[in-house]
Amino acid sequence: MVQLVVKVAESEGSIPEWMLLEMQGHLESPGEEQLAGNFIGDLHFNKKGIPIIIIGHHILYGKVANLDKPYIVLIKNSKSTTSDPSISDSGDLNDSVAMETDNPKDDGSDGIYYKVSAAIKRKIVFKTRPKPIITYVPKK
Repeated sequence: MVQLVVKVAESEGSIPEWMLLEMQGHLESPGEEQLAGNFIGDLHFNKKGIPIIIIGHHILYGKVANLDKPYIVLIKNSKSTTSDPSISDSGDLNDSVAMETDNPKDDGSDGIYYKVSAAIKRKIVFKTRPKPIITYVPKK
């Protein structure tokens, strides 16, 4: 099973929502090339809201499902090495999506905190086998 992350349009001032993209099978790249950071395919939604992904000359139809338990994407930061404007000089976390750890200050954690980057509440599931895209070519 292959799982990828898709960003969802967000409302201003809220935590961004991402969607998990789940496909059955394997995604293989030609040669020894890694898939990370490369173009895989086009994701579209039709008028009925059904997700469609086109990878090469194949098309897959899926459905949107809610996750049983949502995921939160956290970024580990340090107050001493960050240039984040949400951290003031007094050490307060002014950003509503940042949280402090439960570690005491004397354990050498040096002000490590975790910032909520996104929430993943839904997933797009592609269970069916890919169908080839065949264009009609008239014979002469």
